[in-house]
Amino acid sequence: MAIAETNVRAKLAQTRVLRRRELTPDHWLVWIEKPDGYTYKPGQYCTIGVEGVERAYSIVSAPHEESLELFIELVPYSEGGHLTPKLYELQPGDEVSIRPRAKGIFTFKPDYKNHVLVATVTGVVPYISFIRDYLHRGESGHHFYVLEGASYDDEFGYDDELSKLASEHPDLVTFVPTVSRPNEERNSSWKGATGRVNQVVEKYVEDQGLSADDTLIYACGHPGMIEDVKTRMGAKGYKVEEERFWKDD
Repeated sequence: MAIAETNVRAKLAQTRVLRRRELTPDHWLVWIEKPDGYTYKPGQYCTIGVEGVERAYSIVSAPHEESLELFIELVPYSEGGHLTPKLYELQPGDEVSIRPRAKGIFTFKPDYKNHVLVATVTGVVPYISFIRDYLHRGESGHHFYVLEGASYDDEFGYDDELSKLASEHPDLVTFVPTVSRPNEERNSSWKGATGRVNQVVEKYVEDQGLSADDTLIYACGHPGMIEDVKTRMGAKGYKVEEERFWKDD
């Protein structure tokens, strides 16, 4: 999904697709060449385009990594997609345009000890960047609780990475994936949590004994999920940071 963005009048550069990996018929990971001098903070987004059509996408990779990693959901032309069908056709070596500066304020806020990172599918992207960067810099003293929801278990693009991090750094990372359609055949092998992620957050925070005094909640992904999390947790005194992902329009 893309982030809504305005004021993108700036000089374009061209960069190349380096590699891609399919997850589902509608989701894929892609790595593009990072232009010389391109800088960003974990959680920010880049604006890329094909044939003059541009959209903004949160960056998966941490700033120290050599390429820009993206996690994209396909929205077909028949459903109003404009850019993602073009991106989906790209193969290694093909070119995309990129705006010279990353943008966005959905970044890690170190003043809080506990960070509850709530996401739907591609909304997990900025959190991966947070954690990779945090580990790269050798930071300590915080805990990341990643709660990710999806309709189907094959839509979790970074479940292996997050599970590994939670196993290797239990004092730093906790990962709770949940599927909303557990009875469908596509989820027949799923043994984890079930239910919409926005309905899981409240009980999870209570079970962990977290407090609004030292806990910040982030919500990234589907606008409906974000509104529900804000309503549920705002009523309990929690501050909620948000990043809304919109269908490719």
